[in-house]
Amino acid sequence: MTLLSVIILAMLLVNLIIALFNALTAPLVKNGPKPAGFPLVSILIPARNEEQNIATCLGALQKQTYPSLQITVLDDQSRDQTSEIVRDFSASDKRIRLISGRPLPPGWTGKNWACHQLSEQSDGEILLFTDADNWTAPDAVSKTVGWMQRLDLALFSCFPQQITCTLGEKLVVPLFDLFVYTFLPLRLTYKSAFSSLAAANGQWIAFNRKAYRAIGGHSRLRNRVVEDVEFSRLAKRLGMKIITASGRDAVYGRMYHSWSQVWQGFSKNAFGLMGFQTAPFIAFLFLLFAMYVAPYIGLILDPANPFFIAAVALNVLIRLIAAIKFKQPFFTSVLLHPIAVLATLAIGVHSLIRHRKGGIEWKGRSVILQ
Repeated sequence: MTLLSVIILAMLLVNLIIALFNALTAPLVKNGPKPAGFPLVSILIPARNEEQNIATCLGALQKQTYPSLQITVLDDQSRDQTSEIVRDFSASDKRIRLISGRPLPPGWTGKNWACHQLSEQSDGEILLFTDADNWTAPDAVSKTVGWMQRLDLALFSCFPQQITCTLGEKLVVPLFDLFVYTFLPLRLTYKSAFSSLAAANGQWIAFNRKAYRAIGGHSRLRNRVVEDVEFSRLAKRLGMKIITASGRDAVYGRMYHSWSQVWQGFSKNAFGLMGFQTAPFIAFLFLLFAMYVAPYIGLILDPANPFFIAAVALNVLIRLIAAIKFKQPFFTSVLLHPIAVLATLAIGVHSLIRHRKGGIEWKGRSVILQ
């Protein structure tokens, strides 16, 4: 057995151990304690051309059991019916209000600018940013506040349970979550003081207001595409307590509705996972191919090879654990795993190439990757 084979098996074994650790110990939003008190929570939703999603999002938030809510939607210069839909909700529910976003200034990404404006218009002791394509169980906000109070957190975030319908979604979306569940022991985002073990997800991210200000808010990360992870690392460096959870059975999302959206959406962010550093990113793509695709090719060519058999078996176990624990689609996650990885690698290469050319376009805006 070659040194490379040993390294691949060792990495897969580490992935399996982390997947098992997360399956047994990962904090879940739904397991949060009851709040000890009810400080005002400002739920802040940036929305740009979200007429497909915003009604579902607001409808779920209206059903929250938490008694002290302020729900603010920023219409980020939408060209559809987003603002009209929000106005209909606000007319019958005084907790909901609509604000109009100002033009995007130079040096900002669109989402960071929208979130910054939302923070300026919020009154809550807790600022909870969520996406317009999310929806929630009735106790999601209450459980989030309970987690923050019990652990004295500056920042709480979760990875929503992703609902996927088209084949492209089913292949790629769960794989990005898999990277979290097999490379990052979620419980250590709270236990460890190392910023390298910090993580957050901007789809559902809550700040204590004082902590948000101390970090510098979205204005500090105005030109960052992967600002959520940087928030968590900054918080760690400042000695703040954070935790990252799974949103299974509490916070749901459908990020994209087609292969084209999957391709463009993840291309916007993929290169940023390695801090826009070319050599580490290429090395990471090679590692993913070696761990998750090459063993399947090898097994086809040499079915009796013990290395390929072991490596494929570990891959299947890893995907099986994640599919069961975090409710990922079984068939595409387990049986089409190498195809899903190849599709994701193609997105990664596209993200790198587009960055080299100066950025990509998302929701009608050029995104300059930083």
